[in-house]
Amino acid sequence: MSIDGYLGGPTADRLVLSNAADLDRVDDVRAGCDAILVGANTVRLDNPRLAVRSPERRARRQSRGEPPSPIKVTVSGRGDLDPGAHFFCQGQSAKLVYCATPVVTDTRRRLYGLATVIDGGNPVDLGGVLRDLAARGVRRLMVEGGGRTHNQFLAGELADELQVVVAPLLVGDSRAPRFVPDGDFPWPADRRARLAGVRQIGDVVLLRYALSDRFIESDGFVET
Repeated sequence: MSIDGYLGGPTADRLVLSNAADLDRVDDVRAGCDAILVGANTVRLDNPRLAVRSPERRARRQSRGEPPSPIKVTVSGRGDLDPGAHFFCQGQSAKLVYCATPVVTDTRRRLYGLATVIDGGNPVDLGGVLRDLAARGVRRLMVEGGGRTHNQFLAGELADELQVVVAPLLVGDSRAPRFVPDGDFPWPADRRARLAGVRQIGDVVLLRYALSDRFIESDGFVET
């Protein structure tokens, strides 16, 4: 995010906040996860591939009997996703779509052969999504946004770790998307999140926060 907490600019033009070294770090984190989740709006607006880019990292995953990239996951209340999006058309990994009960049938018809569409409740229950993912063998889930999805995971105390990279620029426009919109978060002034690591990566700074006891128990991700 920018210094003033925005994920992008006020227009549809993509604002690049990260740098090459940090993008490679993110690729490494992706390679260590079982699944990646983004909100449906991110699928629509950013059209991400959500794939591991490094051939070496893909090869290491395959040597462990894993697909080259993690499972792709999205959550949608309306189910109106474009079958031609990169999310569905790029990569060999499985694609899971959790949508609200009233639109399950239509969504399955629209995405037939492209993704597994799962009834997530009405409205979609993220706790139920996580339980279903765990039953499918997902041990480590990476949530890549956008802001509304961040909000839901943080407000619901569903995240174990928060990684924030701060870029050295200011957007200064309230029309731009924020890291999180307004919400009732469980880390107020009298319950601060624990800062677990700080790292400079070129001209950006990575901040890592421990948000649950599960972070302390995780292997290979704690940095102090």
